[in-house]
Amino acid sequence: MPVWINGELLPDNEARISVFDHGLVVGDGVFETIKVAGGQPFALSRHLARLATSAAGLGLPPPDLEQIRAGVTAVVQTAPAVPLARMRITFTAGMGPLGSERAKSPATAVVALAEQQSPAEFVDVAVVPWRRNEFGALTGLKTTSYAENVRALSYAAEHEAGEAIFANTAGNLCEGTGTNVFVVVDGRLLTPPLSSGCLAGVTRALVLEWAGGAEENLPVDALADADEAFLTGTTRDVQPIRKVNGSKLAAVPGPVTRKAAEVFGTQAAESPDP
Repeated sequence: MPVWINGELLPDNEARISVFDHGLVVGDGVFETIKVAGGQPFALSRHLARLATSAAGLGLPPPDLEQIRAGVTAVVQTAPAVPLARMRITFTAGMGPLGSERAKSPATAVVALAEQQSPAEFVDVAVVPWRRNEFGALTGLKTTSYAENVRALSYAAEHEAGEAIFANTAGNLCEGTGTNVFVVVDGRLLTPPLSSGCLAGVTRALVLEWAGGAEENLPVDALADADEAFLTGTTRDVQPIRKVNGSKLAAVPGPVTRKAAEVFGTQAAESPDP
């Protein structure tokens, strides 16, 4: 697959960044993951807007969104045709020292693409013993500092689950490692508010816009007690949750989940860049 780096399109085996890039050294960068279906990036404008928001929150210079959009187009147009792909846009502080302080150097922007498998029909989740800090400096930012998510996802795999779920410091339901969480309680579709510390997911926002639902603080135990539940995310769309900590939910998928998935699928097909 071709890779675009700072305006240059390269074969993936020739694409290089410096070992002194601050994104590699200390995770000083932000990123977006974008679904590409049939050669069409989905919700690209929303992802680029969030990339800029994350960069500002991390104190990085504003990314050149038009240049990155051109990079996206170049990669998609030159990549081999596949039914479904995952695109990764990464934007880092550029060259820096072997420490946390930054240097005054140009940022690094990368657009890469890889084939993606279709999401599974459902997913089992495990609540991890670590908490999201809803008051942290990186809260709500999609940064490349993802080691906590890697560890959590490994914990989930050890417990025969495909996604890890975090509570926040208040003990309320927060998010997954790369997903937002929706639950159905007494027929109401609910998801944690952004104040819980969860990421402002693009798919989450579209589900709220297209299928309805409300934001509400919920104890983390509400997930296992829900009538039905699902995850949202770029590579999952609307994915029903089957089990929480090994216990099966009552309905998989339930009627509210099924309706949300249908509405999302229809609207997404009609509006590739909503």
